[in-house]
Amino acid sequence: MAVRLDAELLGRFDSLDLIARYLVEGFITGLHRSPYHGFSVEFSQHRPYMPGDDTRHIDWKLFARTDRYHIKQYEEETNLRAWILLDCSASMSFGTTGTTKYRYASLLAASLAYMMIRQRDAAGLVLYDEKTRLKLPARSVRSHLNRILATLEAEKPGQGTATETTLHEMAAGLKRRGLVVLISDFFDDEEGVIRGLKHFRHMGHEVIVFQVLDPAELDFRLLEGENFVDLESGERFTSDPRQVGAAVNREVRQFLAKVRGACHREGIDHVLVDTGRDFERNLMEYLIKRKRQA
Repeated sequence: MAVRLDAELLGRFDSLDLIARYLVEGFITGLHRSPYHGFSVEFSQHRPYMPGDDTRHIDWKLFARTDRYHIKQYEEETNLRAWILLDCSASMSFGTTGTTKYRYASLLAASLAYMMIRQRDAAGLVLYDEKTRLKLPARSVRSHLNRILATLEAEKPGQGTATETTLHEMAAGLKRRGLVVLISDFFDDEEGVIRGLKHFRHMGHEVIVFQVLDPAELDFRLLEGENFVDLESGERFTSDPRQVGAAVNREVRQFLAKVRGACHREGIDHVLVDTGRDFERNLMEYLIKRKRQA
């Protein structure tokens, strides 16, 4: 019988490695595929033609010499390089469901890294708040996965956010096309964040955004009390969720629509992650959708 990985249960788990292994080994194997098969001009090797292969990649000169069909295989086809960028600002420490957004996002990052490295793709990790706090290179060996998981376990949310700066720095430093995964609540200058994401798209990278929000952020009326603190600025304010809930929720919907629309226009995959939902279902629904699109 499968274990439901809901938010309360996630909060009690000590090891990201155990949860990620449970998810990947039990459910996710085979769903992830490199998005760049045959797109690169960097030739790597030949392989025999198989029924269903794109005939555009048959090497006809080699066929003339050998009378056998072979496919040109490219560097990106043999090894995807993925970068996982995780928002570690103070707002990610918020949580009303038994776990925080950061814990939920860390498990998402751990599961994606586990899945990629398990099938010999290279995964790198970047943690940031007001600046880039830590950067692990993209590698595909198990020992590197252990380092990623240990880092996610050890790090905690910091203070403010400077997502745009981090994205531009990363985009400028990546020389090879790959997959970029941003995991954040987007509580920043969303226009600046979109500019940073567009930089990756301009460089030819595929980009996936997981926007992680707590149920109380999606519906302000779920909050209790009247005294609140901004986790990043420390500013205190008074508000009654029952009175202003409808107005706040309307602004949140507009905020989400703006982010989702901007991502859609730029060819960026946007995924809203509600930390109140079962983690396993959240991740599986997206991976199945991605598999069907592929």
